[in-house]
Amino acid sequence: MDIRTTTDEDFDAFVGTVHAAFGHFPETPVEGGGLWWSALEAERCLLARTADGRPVGTAATYPFELTLPGERPVPVSGVTAVGVLPSHRRQGVLSSMMRHQLEEVRARGEFLSVLLASEALIYRRFGYGPATHTSRLTVPRHRAALDAPRGGAVTGAPGAGPDGGSVEILRGAECRELLEEVYDRYRRTQPGALSRPHRWWALRAGQPPVSPAPRYVAVHRDTDGVPDGYASYSIESGTLTVDETIATDDAVFTALARFVLGHDLVSQVVFKHVPPGHPLRWQLADLRAGEVSGDTDWLWVRLLDVPRALTARGWSLDGELVLDVQDPFLGEHDRHLLTVRDGKADCVPTDRDPDLSLDISDLGSVYLGGTAPSTLVRAGHIRAHRPGAAALADALFRAERAPHCLHWF
Repeated sequence: MDIRTTTDEDFDAFVGTVHAAFGHFPETPVEGGGLWWSALEAERCLLARTADGRPVGTAATYPFELTLPGERPVPVSGVTAVGVLPSHRRQGVLSSMMRHQLEEVRARGEFLSVLLASEALIYRRFGYGPATHTSRLTVPRHRAALDAPRGGAVTGAPGAGPDGGSVEILRGAECRELLEEVYDRYRRTQPGALSRPHRWWALRAGQPPVSPAPRYVAVHRDTDGVPDGYASYSIESGTLTVDETIATDDAVFTALARFVLGHDLVSQVVFKHVPPGHPLRWQLADLRAGEVSGDTDWLWVRLLDVPRALTARGWSLDGELVLDVQDPFLGEHDRHLLTVRDGKADCVPTDRDPDLSLDISDLGSVYLGGTAPSTLVRAGHIRAHRPGAAALADALFRAERAPHCLHWF
Protein backbone atom coordinates (compact mmCIF):
# COMPACT_ATOMS: atom_id res chain seq x y z
CA MET A 1 0.00 0.00 0.00
CA ASP A 2 1.18 3.48 -0.87
CA ILE A 3 0.14 6.65 1.02
CA ARG A 4 0.98 9.96 -0.57
CA THR A 5 -0.10 13.59 -0.67
CA THR A 6 -2.64 14.34 -3.37
CA THR A 7 -2.05 16.69 -6.27
CA ASP A 8 -4.57 18.75 -8.21
CA GLU A 9 -4.63 15.97 -10.81
CA ASP A 10 -5.84 13.27 -8.42
CA PHE A 11 -8.05 15.44 -6.21
CA ASP A 12 -11.17 14.13 -7.97
CA ALA A 13 -10.09 10.61 -7.05
CA PHE A 14 -9.78 11.74 -3.43
CA VAL A 15 -13.29 13.22 -3.42
CA GLY A 16 -14.76 10.16 -5.09
CA THR A 17 -13.04 7.78 -2.67
CA VAL A 18 -14.12 9.53 0.53
CA HIS A 19 -17.71 9.63 -0.68
CA ALA A 20 -17.63 5.96 -1.63
CA ALA A 21 -16.24 5.11 1.82
CA PHE A 22 -19.42 6.49 3.37
CA GLY A 23 -21.75 5.20 0.65
CA HIS A 24 -22.55 8.67 -0.66
CA PHE A 25 -22.37 10.34 -4.06
CA PRO A 26 -20.70 13.74 -4.53
CA GLU A 27 -23.11 16.62 -4.85
CA THR A 28 -23.40 18.40 -8.18
CA PRO A 29 -21.40 21.64 -8.10
CA VAL A 30 -23.50 24.78 -8.02
CA GLU A 31 -22.68 28.34 -8.99
CA GLY A 32 -20.88 30.10 -6.17
CA GLY A 33 -19.56 27.00 -4.47
CA GLY A 34 -20.97 25.65 -1.25
CA LEU A 35 -19.66 22.08 -1.45
CA TRP A 36 -18.47 20.85 1.94
CA TRP A 37 -15.12 19.71 0.56
CA SER A 38 -14.42 22.87 -1.45
CA ALA A 39 -12.17 24.30 1.29
CA LEU A 40 -9.88 21.28 1.24
CA GLU A 41 -6.31 21.93 0.08
CA ALA A 42 -4.75 19.22 -2.10
CA GLU A 43 -1.37 19.48 -0.37
CA ARG A 44 -3.01 18.59 2.97
CA CYS A 45 -4.89 15.54 1.65
CA LEU A 46 -3.66 11.93 1.75
CA LEU A 47 -4.70 9.16 -0.62
CA ALA A 48 -4.00 5.51 0.12
CA ARG A 49 -3.58 3.28 -2.94
CA THR A 50 -3.14 -0.45 -3.39
CA ALA A 51 -0.08 -1.90 -5.11
CA ASP A 52 -1.90 -1.74 -8.45
CA GLY A 53 -2.81 1.94 -7.96
CA ARG A 54 -6.43 1.73 -6.84
CA PRO A 55 -7.45 4.44 -4.30
CA VAL A 56 -8.89 2.84 -1.14
CA GLY A 57 -8.52 5.40 1.67
CA THR A 58 -8.45 9.12 2.39
CA ALA A 59 -7.52 11.54 5.16
CA ALA A 60 -7.03 15.31 5.19
CA THR A 61 -6.42 18.27 7.49
CA TYR A 62 -7.45 21.90 7.53
CA PRO A 63 -5.19 24.64 8.92
CA PHE A 64 -6.97 26.21 11.90
CA GLU A 65 -6.19 28.14 15.05
CA LEU A 66 -7.47 26.76 18.35
CA THR A 67 -8.04 29.12 21.27
CA LEU A 68 -6.54 27.71 24.46
CA PRO A 69 -7.39 28.74 28.04
CA GLY A 70 -5.95 32.17 28.66
CA GLU A 71 -7.18 33.41 25.24
CA ARG A 72 -4.12 31.99 23.51
CA PRO A 73 -4.64 30.99 19.84
CA VAL A 74 -2.28 28.33 18.47
CA PRO A 75 -2.07 26.60 15.06
CA VAL A 76 -3.66 23.15 14.84
CA SER A 77 -4.49 20.64 12.15
CA GLY A 78 -8.18 19.83 11.86
CA VAL A 79 -8.50 16.21 10.70
CA THR A 80 -11.31 15.50 8.25
CA ALA A 81 -12.42 13.34 5.31
CA VAL A 82 -11.11 10.14 6.91
CA GLY A 83 -12.47 7.07 5.16
CA VAL A 84 -11.59 3.58 3.92
CA LEU A 85 -13.53 1.70 1.26
CA PRO A 86 -15.66 -1.10 2.79
CA SER A 87 -13.71 -3.63 0.71
CA HIS A 88 -10.43 -2.68 2.47
CA ARG A 89 -11.40 -2.13 6.11
CA ARG A 90 -9.67 -3.93 8.98
CA GLN A 91 -6.56 -4.37 6.89
CA GLY A 92 -4.45 -1.65 8.53
CA VAL A 93 -5.24 1.10 6.01
CA LEU A 94 -6.70 3.51 8.55
CA SER A 95 -3.91 3.04 11.09
CA SER A 96 -1.28 3.58 8.41
CA MET A 97 -2.94 6.78 7.21
CA MET A 98 -3.36 8.16 10.74
CA ARG A 99 0.29 7.47 11.59
CA HIS A 100 1.43 9.06 8.31
CA GLN A 101 -0.78 12.08 9.01
CA LEU A 102 0.50 12.59 12.56
CA GLU A 103 4.07 12.46 11.26
CA GLU A 104 3.20 15.20 8.76
CA VAL A 105 1.60 17.35 11.47
CA ARG A 106 4.74 17.06 13.58
CA ALA A 107 6.93 17.84 10.57
CA ARG A 108 5.02 21.12 10.17
CA GLY A 109 5.98 22.01 13.74
CA GLU A 110 2.47 21.73 15.15
CA PHE A 111 1.89 20.17 18.58
CA LEU A 112 -1.89 19.70 18.48
CA SER A 113 -4.31 17.91 16.18
CA VAL A 114 -8.11 18.04 16.47
CA LEU A 115 -11.10 16.34 14.89
CA LEU A 116 -14.83 15.69 15.07
CA ALA A 117 -15.35 11.96 15.55
CA SER A 118 -17.90 10.23 13.34
CA GLU A 119 -17.74 7.26 15.74
CA ALA A 120 -16.58 7.53 19.35
CA LEU A 121 -14.90 4.11 19.33
CA ILE A 122 -12.43 4.88 16.53
CA TYR A 123 -10.15 7.72 17.57
CA ARG A 124 -9.06 7.00 21.14
CA ARG A 125 -6.69 4.36 19.84
CA PHE A 126 -4.97 7.04 17.77
CA GLY A 127 -4.48 9.26 20.84
CA TYR A 128 -7.46 11.63 20.53
CA GLY A 129 -9.69 12.44 23.49
CA PRO A 130 -13.06 14.27 23.60
CA ALA A 131 -12.32 17.76 24.92
CA THR A 132 -15.51 19.78 24.36
CA HIS A 133 -19.19 18.92 24.54
CA THR A 134 -22.34 20.48 23.19
CA SER A 135 -26.10 20.00 23.43
CA ARG A 136 -29.34 21.39 22.10
CA LEU A 137 -32.01 23.24 24.07
CA THR A 138 -35.64 23.10 22.98
CA VAL A 139 -38.09 25.66 24.36
CA PRO A 140 -41.86 25.60 23.62
CA ARG A 141 -42.90 29.03 22.41
CA HIS A 142 -45.77 29.32 24.92
CA ARG A 143 -43.33 28.72 27.81
CA ALA A 144 -40.50 30.88 26.47
CA ALA A 145 -40.78 33.90 28.77
CA LEU A 146 -37.51 34.99 30.34
CA ASP A 147 -37.42 35.55 34.07
CA ALA A 148 -36.97 39.06 35.36
CA PRO A 149 -33.37 39.59 36.52
CA ARG A 150 -33.02 40.04 40.27
CA GLY A 151 -33.56 43.68 41.10
CA GLY A 152 -35.39 44.61 37.89
CA ALA A 153 -37.64 43.50 35.07
CA VAL A 154 -36.78 42.45 31.57
CA THR A 155 -37.63 45.49 29.49
CA GLY A 156 -37.47 46.66 25.93
CA ALA A 157 -39.08 45.84 22.62
CA PRO A 158 -38.20 42.60 20.79
CA GLY A 159 -35.67 44.47 18.67
CA ALA A 160 -33.93 46.09 21.61
CA GLY A 161 -30.73 44.85 23.09
CA PRO A 162 -29.04 45.43 26.45
CA ASP A 163 -27.95 48.95 27.31
CA GLY A 164 -29.77 50.40 24.31
CA GLY A 165 -28.27 48.03 21.74
CA SER A 166 -30.36 46.76 18.86
CA VAL A 167 -31.20 43.60 16.93
CA GLU A 168 -31.87 43.62 13.20
CA ILE A 169 -32.74 40.88 10.72
CA LEU A 170 -30.57 40.28 7.68
CA ARG A 171 -30.32 37.50 5.13
CA GLY A 172 -27.22 35.35 5.47
CA ALA A 173 -26.19 35.94 1.87
CA GLU A 174 -26.00 39.71 2.38
CA CYS A 175 -23.92 39.83 5.56
CA ARG A 176 -21.14 37.26 5.21
CA GLU A 177 -18.35 39.77 5.83
CA LEU A 178 -20.10 40.93 8.99
CA LEU A 179 -20.54 37.35 10.22
CA GLU A 180 -16.91 36.55 9.48
CA GLU A 181 -15.71 39.53 11.50
CA VAL A 182 -17.98 38.87 14.49
CA TYR A 183 -17.13 35.16 14.57
CA ASP A 184 -13.41 35.92 14.48
CA ARG A 185 -13.68 38.26 17.46
CA TYR A 186 -15.69 35.66 19.37
CA ARG A 187 -13.37 32.71 18.71
CA ARG A 188 -10.30 34.59 19.95
CA THR A 189 -11.73 34.77 23.48
CA GLN A 190 -13.55 31.41 23.69
CA PRO A 191 -11.46 28.41 24.81
CA GLY A 192 -12.00 25.46 22.48
CA ALA A 193 -13.11 27.63 19.55
CA LEU A 194 -11.60 27.14 16.11
CA SER A 195 -10.89 29.82 13.54
CA ARG A 196 -12.88 29.93 10.32
CA PRO A 197 -10.38 30.93 7.65
CA HIS A 198 -11.52 33.42 5.03
CA ARG A 199 -11.28 30.60 2.48
CA TRP A 200 -14.27 28.92 4.16
CA TRP A 201 -16.43 32.02 3.95
CA ALA A 202 -15.37 32.82 0.39
CA LEU A 203 -16.12 29.28 -0.85
CA ARG A 204 -19.20 28.94 1.40
CA ALA A 205 -17.92 25.58 2.61
CA GLY A 206 -19.37 23.84 5.64
CA GLN A 207 -22.68 24.25 7.43
CA PRO A 208 -24.92 27.30 7.97
CA PRO A 209 -24.30 30.16 8.32
CA VAL A 210 -21.17 29.58 6.22
CA SER A 211 -22.88 27.42 3.57
CA PRO A 212 -25.22 28.89 0.94
CA ALA A 213 -28.28 27.36 2.65
CA PRO A 214 -30.81 30.21 3.07
CA ARG A 215 -30.82 31.61 6.58
CA TYR A 216 -32.05 34.67 8.39
CA VAL A 217 -29.56 36.22 10.78
CA ALA A 218 -30.44 38.24 13.86
CA VAL A 219 -27.52 40.66 14.24
CA HIS A 220 -26.96 42.43 17.54
CA ARG A 221 -25.27 45.84 17.59
CA ASP A 222 -23.99 47.72 20.62
CA THR A 223 -24.88 51.30 21.47
CA ASP A 224 -22.32 52.56 18.94
CA GLY A 225 -23.81 50.43 16.18
CA VAL A 226 -20.91 47.93 16.18
CA PRO A 227 -22.04 44.32 15.55
CA ASP A 228 -21.11 42.12 18.52
CA GLY A 229 -23.25 39.01 18.06
CA TYR A 230 -25.58 37.10 15.78
CA ALA A 231 -27.99 34.16 15.68
CA SER A 232 -28.40 32.25 12.40
CA TYR A 233 -31.81 30.58 12.12
CA SER A 234 -34.43 28.99 9.91
CA ILE A 235 -38.11 28.11 10.38
CA GLU A 236 -39.74 24.91 9.20
CA SER A 237 -43.03 23.30 10.23
CA GLY A 238 -43.44 25.69 13.13
CA THR A 239 -39.96 25.10 14.59
CA LEU A 240 -37.41 27.91 14.69
CA THR A 241 -33.95 26.33 14.72
CA VAL A 242 -30.92 28.42 15.65
CA ASP A 243 -27.83 27.01 13.90
CA GLU A 244 -25.44 28.93 16.11
CA THR A 245 -25.46 31.86 18.46
CA ILE A 246 -22.30 33.94 18.52
CA ALA A 247 -22.02 36.54 21.26
CA THR A 248 -19.12 38.47 22.72
CA ASP A 249 -20.69 38.37 26.21
CA ASP A 250 -23.68 36.93 28.09
CA ALA A 251 -25.76 40.09 27.76
CA VAL A 252 -25.57 39.90 23.97
CA PHE A 253 -26.50 36.20 24.05
CA THR A 254 -29.52 37.04 26.22
CA ALA A 255 -30.66 39.75 23.82
CA LEU A 256 -30.43 37.37 20.85
CA ALA A 257 -32.17 34.56 22.78
CA ARG A 258 -34.97 36.89 23.82
CA PHE A 259 -35.39 37.94 20.21
CA VAL A 260 -35.77 34.43 18.75
CA LEU A 261 -37.87 33.23 21.70
CA GLY A 262 -40.27 36.08 20.97
CA HIS A 263 -40.71 35.18 17.30
CA ASP A 264 -44.36 34.95 16.25
CA LEU A 265 -46.04 31.97 14.57
CA VAL A 266 -43.63 29.29 15.79
CA SER A 267 -44.43 26.45 18.20
CA GLN A 268 -40.92 25.92 19.57
CA VAL A 269 -37.39 27.27 19.41
CA VAL A 270 -34.40 24.93 19.17
CA PHE A 271 -30.94 26.19 20.08
CA LYS A 272 -28.25 23.95 18.59
CA HIS A 273 -24.78 23.89 20.12
CA VAL A 274 -25.49 25.22 23.58
CA PRO A 275 -22.35 25.16 25.78
CA PRO A 276 -22.36 23.01 28.94
CA GLY A 277 -23.58 24.94 31.96
CA HIS A 278 -24.96 27.83 29.90
CA PRO A 279 -27.23 30.12 31.98
CA LEU A 280 -30.06 30.29 29.42
CA ARG A 281 -32.11 27.58 31.17
CA TRP A 282 -31.88 29.53 34.42
CA GLN A 283 -33.11 32.65 32.64
CA LEU A 284 -36.38 31.02 31.65
CA ALA A 285 -39.27 31.94 33.95
CA ASP A 286 -40.26 28.27 33.82
CA LEU A 287 -37.08 26.34 34.61
CA ARG A 288 -38.60 23.15 33.19
CA ALA A 289 -39.44 24.76 29.86
CA GLY A 290 -35.97 24.14 28.46
CA GLU A 291 -35.44 20.53 27.41
CA VAL A 292 -31.80 19.51 26.97
CA SER A 293 -31.10 16.80 24.38
CA GLY A 294 -28.37 15.61 22.05
CA ASP A 295 -25.66 16.05 24.69
CA THR A 296 -22.57 14.85 22.84
CA ASP A 297 -18.84 15.17 22.44
CA TRP A 298 -17.69 17.60 19.77
CA LEU A 299 -14.02 18.58 19.47
CA TRP A 300 -11.43 15.84 20.09
CA VAL A 301 -7.85 16.88 20.91
CA ARG A 302 -4.55 15.04 20.34
CA LEU A 303 -1.26 16.22 21.87
CA LEU A 304 1.88 15.59 19.82
CA ASP A 305 4.35 17.46 22.03
CA VAL A 306 3.30 17.39 25.67
CA PRO A 307 5.72 20.05 27.01
CA ARG A 308 4.90 22.52 24.22
CA ALA A 309 1.18 21.95 24.61
CA LEU A 310 1.17 22.40 28.38
CA THR A 311 3.30 25.54 28.28
CA ALA A 312 1.19 27.06 25.48
CA ARG A 313 -2.07 27.36 27.43
CA GLY A 314 -2.86 29.75 30.27
CA TRP A 315 -3.25 28.67 33.88
CA SER A 316 -5.11 30.32 36.77
CA LEU A 317 -3.57 28.52 39.77
CA ASP A 318 -0.04 27.79 40.94
CA GLY A 319 1.08 24.22 41.62
CA GLU A 320 3.07 21.28 40.33
CA LEU A 321 2.28 17.79 39.11
CA VAL A 322 4.29 14.87 37.79
CA LEU A 323 2.50 13.34 34.82
CA ASP A 324 3.39 9.90 33.50
CA VAL A 325 2.05 9.86 29.95
CA GLN A 326 1.69 6.80 27.71
CA ASP A 327 1.27 7.20 23.94
CA PRO A 328 0.73 3.62 22.69
CA PHE A 329 -0.07 4.55 19.08
CA LEU A 330 3.24 6.37 18.58
CA GLY A 331 5.13 4.04 20.93
CA GLU A 332 6.15 6.82 23.34
CA HIS A 333 6.25 6.97 27.15
CA ASP A 334 7.46 10.04 29.01
CA ARG A 335 7.29 11.51 32.50
CA HIS A 336 6.89 15.28 32.87
CA LEU A 337 7.17 17.70 35.76
CA LEU A 338 4.53 20.41 35.25
CA THR A 339 5.19 23.55 37.30
CA VAL A 340 2.78 26.49 37.14
CA ARG A 341 3.64 29.93 38.50
CA ASP A 342 1.81 33.22 37.84
CA GLY A 343 -0.27 31.84 34.99
CA LYS A 344 2.66 30.30 33.10
CA ALA A 345 3.82 26.70 32.99
CA ASP A 346 7.16 25.00 32.77
CA CYS A 347 7.25 21.34 31.70
CA VAL A 348 10.45 19.30 31.84
CA PRO A 349 11.45 15.61 31.91
CA THR A 350 11.71 14.07 35.36
CA ASP A 351 12.39 10.78 37.10
CA ARG A 352 10.32 11.70 40.16
CA ASP A 353 7.48 9.43 41.18
CA PRO A 354 4.32 10.29 39.25
CA ASP A 355 1.26 11.99 40.72
CA LEU A 356 -0.92 10.85 37.83
CA SER A 357 -0.51 8.16 35.16
CA LEU A 358 -2.59 8.63 32.06
CA ASP A 359 -2.98 7.88 28.37
CA ILE A 360 -2.30 10.62 25.83
CA SER A 361 -5.99 10.54 24.85
CA ASP A 362 -7.03 11.33 28.44
CA LEU A 363 -4.57 14.21 28.54
CA GLY A 364 -6.33 15.48 25.41
CA SER A 365 -9.68 15.33 27.20
CA VAL A 366 -8.54 17.39 30.21
CA TYR A 367 -6.26 19.74 28.26
CA LEU A 368 -8.81 22.49 27.54
CA GLY A 369 -10.36 22.35 31.01
CA GLY A 370 -13.69 20.85 29.96
CA THR A 371 -13.22 17.49 31.69
CA ALA A 372 -12.04 17.22 35.29
CA PRO A 373 -9.12 14.83 35.77
CA SER A 374 -10.89 13.45 38.86
CA THR A 375 -13.77 12.35 36.63
CA LEU A 376 -11.37 10.22 34.62
CA VAL A 377 -9.77 8.92 37.82
CA ARG A 378 -13.20 7.76 38.99
CA ALA A 379 -13.83 6.26 35.54
CA GLY A 380 -10.65 4.21 35.77
CA HIS A 381 -8.89 6.04 32.92
CA ILE A 382 -6.37 7.98 35.01
CA ARG A 383 -4.47 6.55 37.97
CA ALA A 384 -3.79 8.86 40.93
CA HIS A 385 -0.75 7.80 42.94
CA ARG A 386 -1.28 9.93 46.04
CA PRO A 387 -4.19 11.51 47.95
CA GLY A 388 -4.99 14.97 46.71
CA ALA A 389 -3.35 14.53 43.29
CA ALA A 390 -6.66 14.41 41.43
CA ALA A 391 -8.04 17.44 43.28
CA LEU A 392 -4.89 19.43 42.51
CA ALA A 393 -5.10 18.42 38.84
CA ASP A 394 -8.75 19.54 38.77
CA ALA A 395 -7.79 22.95 40.13
CA LEU A 396 -4.82 23.36 37.79
CA PHE A 397 -6.50 22.31 34.54
CA ARG A 398 -9.78 24.11 35.18
CA ALA A 399 -10.38 26.98 32.73
CA GLU A 400 -12.10 30.25 33.61
CA ARG A 401 -14.61 29.55 30.82
CA ALA A 402 -15.86 26.14 29.75
CA PRO A 403 -14.36 25.20 26.38
CA HIS A 404 -16.80 25.13 23.50
CA CYS A 405 -16.51 24.61 19.77
CA LEU A 406 -19.18 25.53 17.21
CA HIS A 407 -17.27 25.00 14.00
CA TRP A 408 -18.09 21.96 11.88
CA PHE A 409 -15.40 20.50 9.63
